[in-house]
Amino acid sequence: MPQHVLVMNDNQEILDAFQMILEDEGYQVTLSSYIINDMNELRRIHPDLIILDFMFEGKDGGWQMIQLLKMHKGTADIPVIICTAAQREVRDIESFLQSKGVGIVYTPFDIDE
Repeated sequence: MPQHVLVMNDNQEILDAFQMILEDEGYQVTLSSYIINDMNELRRIHPDLIILDFMFEGKDGGWQMIQLLKMHKGTADIPVIICTAAQREVRDIESFLQSKGVGIVYTPFDIDE
């Protein structure tokens, strides 16, 4: 069974790009154009990895999502990667995120890297 990646981003073009990239690499992909903050829904989806944007509609929804994930026992161990263009906002809390095991990829990025 392939690894399951949940991608949350409010930009459909970015969601489509991640779907193409990840499916080409053999991953099962679930896309969401909004933050899924219902922990029961996340447990139902059961992702092996979450890739999310930091900013949703001008707000720091990704940051709120990470806090929510880390507070719940059933989701605290799911690896998270923030993939965002919000460099200024993320750099302010980058060391904290890394201490929680959250990876950071700033966009734009080179797919080969």
